[in-house]
Amino acid sequence: MNAPAFVASSQVGVAALADYPERIDVRSPSEFALDHIPGAVNWPVLDDAQRAIVGALHAREGAFAAKRVGAALVARNIAAMLEAHGRERPRDWAPLVYCWRGGKRSAALVHILREIGWRAVQLEGGYQAYRRHVSARLASVPGTLRFVVVCGLTGSGKSRLLAALAAQGAQVLDLERIARHRGSLLGDDPTDTQPTQKAFDTAVLHDLDRCDPARPIFVESESRRIGSIQLGDALLAAIRGAPCIRLVTPQPLRVAHLMDEYAHFLQDPEALVARLLRLAPLHGRKTIEHWIDAARAGDFVTLVDALLTLHYDPSYTRSLVGNFPGAMQAPTFAPAAIDAAAWDALARDVIAAIEPRATPAAAHDNEAVENTR
Repeated sequence: MNAPAFVASSQVGVAALADYPERIDVRSPSEFALDHIPGAVNWPVLDDAQRAIVGALHAREGAFAAKRVGAALVARNIAAMLEAHGRERPRDWAPLVYCWRGGKRSAALVHILREIGWRAVQLEGGYQAYRRHVSARLASVPGTLRFVVVCGLTGSGKSRLLAALAAQGAQVLDLERIARHRGSLLGDDPTDTQPTQKAFDTAVLHDLDRCDPARPIFVESESRRIGSIQLGDALLAAIRGAPCIRLVTPQPLRVAHLMDEYAHFLQDPEALVARLLRLAPLHGRKTIEHWIDAARAGDFVTLVDALLTLHYDPSYTRSLVGNFPGAMQAPTFAPAAIDAAAWDALARDVIAAIEPRATPAAAHDNEAVENTR
C-alpha cells in the first residue's frame, strides 16, 4: 500500500482513518485492552503504573510537578519505542497516533516522529472522537444494509451455518463470535472472556464497514443481549425487520451438535449442575433434580433432549414469534448431517437460493440438502 500523501498539519480527523492503516495507540495497556481502533498497536507513552504515579503527583503537588515527572517518563518510553520499532521504518512511514483525547500523550510521539522526518499525524480528538464516530455510525449504517436472518431452534447449527456461509464467500455478521458467547444460559466460553461493550461495538462496525450494501448479510436471530453484551437499537431493528430463512435440524442431530459444542460441560458435570440450578424457578426442583441426576450419571443424551424439549424450544419459539413474526413461514433448509461437508453443502444451497447470481455453480449441490419450500 502506498503511503498517505504528506500533510502539512500534524492532525487529521476521524474521516481520514482509512488513509492511515498503520495506527499507534499510545494509551496505557489497560485503556488499550478495553477498546481500540481496529489495526492499532499499543505503544504506551505511559504504562498503567506510570499513569498512576503522575496522576497521584498531580493531585498532591499540582500540574507542574506532574508534567515534570511525566515528561521524563514519556521521553524514556519514546526512546525505547524508537529503539524497538523504529529502526526498519521507511522514510515515508506515515502512522496515525492517538491517545484518549488527542492531547499531550499522542502529541509528544507525533512531534518526535515528525522531527525525525516521518509523516506521522495525530488523531484530532483521540479515542473519544473515534468512539463518537462508532456510536454515530452504528445508529445509521444498519438501516442501509440488507440482512437475511438465520432462524432455528437451539442446537440447529446456526453458528456453523454462518461459518460455512462465510467460507463460501457470503457476507456474514457473526454476532456471537464477536461477543464470544453463544447467547444462552450455557453459552459462555470457559477459555475466554467477553469483550467490553465498546470493543464489541467497534468490531461490529468494522465488520459492517467491510460489507457490500448491494449484497445480503447473513446474521443469526439474536435477542437484544448476548451474555453481557447488548445490541444497539438500530442494528436490532434492522435485523428484526429483515427477511428470514429457517434452519430445521432433526432432534437427534441437534442433540449430537450440542454435545459437541458444549463438550467442556461433559468433562465437568458439576459446572453443568451449577447452571441447571439456575433453572429451578422455571421448572421446579423435582425436574431439576432429574436433570442433575442425568448430568452426574453421564447420561447427556437424555439431559440434552429434555433441555431442548422442555426449556430451550418453548423459550426460543416464543421469542421467535414475538421478534421475527415472519420466521415460521420463511423458506426452510435442513442439514443432512453435522459434519463440515454437510454444512458446506447447505451453505452453497442457501447462497444459491438467496444470492444466485453470486454463485452460479451452487445449484449443482442442491441434492445434498433439503431445498427451500
